[in-house]
Amino acid sequence: MSEQNIHEWIGKKVANEDVVLFMKGTRQFPQCGFSSQLVQILDHLGLNYSDVNVLDDMGIRDGIKSYSNWPTIPQLYVKGEFVGGCDIIREMFADGELQELLTAKEITHNKQTLNA
Repeated sequence: MSEQNIHEWIGKKVANEDVVLFMKGTRQFPQCGFSSQLVQILDHLGLNYSDVNVLDDMGIRDGIKSYSNWPTIPQLYVKGEFVGGCDIIREMFADGELQELLTAKEITHNKQTLNA
């Protein structure tokens, strides 16, 4: 697939799903520590989300980086909007900002923090 086609596919994926995590591995079997951390956070919040294993397709692995203009994976999208990678999401979760964003976007989740 061309980069344009990959960007179109990614655009449709993030537009049609409320929460999408582009990651190394799957939510059942993360294949890097950063992806695993995000899966733990999203699962802790009880989120219904779609996972995309970038290791299955080098075009998507490279394409997601150029699509978001963000150099690392994992990447989290909420309601079509790129939210961030592991460090950003981990900090947002700890500060309650991720939960606030999910509430503002009307995404059902457990309103818990690290201390809950």
